[in-house]
Amino acid sequence: MAQQTDPLVERCFCSVVSKANGEDPIGSVSQHDHYIIVEVPTPWPRDITTLTRLPPELIPFLRSLILDQGMKIRPLIIVPDQEYSVADNVRVFHYYRAEEAFAVYQKEEFLLPEIEVFPLIQTVFTHPAQLPRFEAYRQDTAHIRELFVCTHGSVDAACAVFGYPLYRTLRNEYTATSQGALRTWRVSHFGGHRFAPTLIDLPEGRFWGHLEPEHLDTLVYRTGSVESLRLCYRGWTGLASPYEQITEREMLMREGWEWIHSHKRGQLLDADGEANQWGHVRIDFTTPEGCIGAYEAMVEVVGTVQTLGESGPCELREEPQYRVNWLRRV
Repeated sequence: MAQQTDPLVERCFCSVVSKANGEDPIGSVSQHDHYIIVEVPTPWPRDITTLTRLPPELIPFLRSLILDQGMKIRPLIIVPDQEYSVADNVRVFHYYRAEEAFAVYQKEEFLLPEIEVFPLIQTVFTHPAQLPRFEAYRQDTAHIRELFVCTHGSVDAACAVFGYPLYRTLRNEYTATSQGALRTWRVSHFGGHRFAPTLIDLPEGRFWGHLEPEHLDTLVYRTGSVESLRLCYRGWTGLASPYEQITEREMLMREGWEWIHSHKRGQLLDADGEANQWGHVRIDFTTPEGCIGAYEAMVEVVGTVQTLGESGPCELREEPQYRVNWLRRV
């Protein structure tokens, strides 16, 4: 009798290989000062910049800000939700870093006619003093936490196969009982599909991956030890380098959930510029009570693991793995 094969392994899902090989997802996010998130109905192509349902001026405008002016902007799209969304209106989120040291992104949300989407975004970045023109469209949702789960299967099948069930669980079991304090969205690709299911927790800007249903109570309610999520934490997007993100994880594990409320600023004090094998990091922080402090750490590469860059019959590649050699409060 022929031996049966697991169909998930047979299809070579990158996230299955990554998790089975013990790949640590920490340090796998990019730093962003702004998130622009726009509602766009599915289907979505692999490359969202080709979407004809976006204002034609929007992508060239954002591309110019990113490439020509060096602004750290992450454009994303989300699927309209039957409960949250409004016919003939488009939701636009703008999350932004207001200060160099911060704990959470500032949030603006607008619900407006499609014809106003590009004028709004253009005003945000070029004439912010004119934003009062859009005040009638502004939504009072600063108190709402938003979870954005990648389900963008046309980029990588793992995001649909593993991301969509996680989205449904969060949407039906957690959002539905949150009394309006939490919303969950299906979002476009933001990198790291080999860690699917993966999500962004905003306004904090924390990325999570390799999530299982048993992780969700701790992630959403924060009633358990954050240590149980160590190998699900991809990093905080307020920090620039993997070395800083790796250090910040150790501080989160040491300080617990209260750490997320502290204002933080990272510096890469020194690094192995040629071989990229180590980094000396400092992270300054201020607690909500006004206590000022800093941590320094030495982070080093301790080897590699084999992983898949994308799902399918692809060749395995080596990815570096890190450890914190020492961490001390200064």
